[in-house]
Amino acid sequence: MHINMKTATKYIAVIVVLVSFMSCQKNSRPNYQYMPNMYESVGYEAYQESDAFGNGVEAQLPAEGTIPRGDFMPFEIDNTTEGFMYAKANLTNPLDASEIDYDRGGELYGIYCGICHGNKGDGKGKLVQREKILGVPSYDDVGRAITTGSIYHTLYYGKNTMGSYANQLNEEERWQVVAYVEKLKADLEK
Repeated sequence: MHINMKTATKYIAVIVVLVSFMSCQKNSRPNYQYMPNMYESVGYEAYQESDAFGNGVEAQLPAEGTIPRGDFMPFEIDNTTEGFMYAKANLTNPLDASEIDYDRGGELYGIYCGICHGNKGDGKGKLVQREKILGVPSYDDVGRAITTGSIYHTLYYGKNTMGSYANQLNEEERWQVVAYVEKLKADLEK
């Protein structure tokens, strides 16, 4: 088999080109980047000056009427005495009877409420028994006259020495706890 000189030159040229490509490859760093701005974006400080926006600042407020992603829904009743009284009189549980899960509500109640209010809602939780906090009334206390709305408002904003549980419980979980507190109140009133 005889190879002519022209064919041999072509083969040698192709081999030289392939070897040169392989020898230029450096595995310790990435090769060429197409559209480098996609990989290495310009970092901006939140409150630095910028010509990109009308107010001249990089940080912008969210658009009017937007809400964060996730389970958060804004609560339209204010954290005032008037708001509490409005909630007490008008707010109802949006969960129907088939959606209420007393086992789950009881579990959440035990985690967040039972330490102060007691497992039966009688105001005799562990912290009260150990005299760490005082004045936690029973759910059947006539002077309190708790309602669905007052329980939810108190869970959302807190009241007196009780803090808010809006960050610990999502909306559906708060309503489960409300239903469980109403069950405890009914059991105490028997």
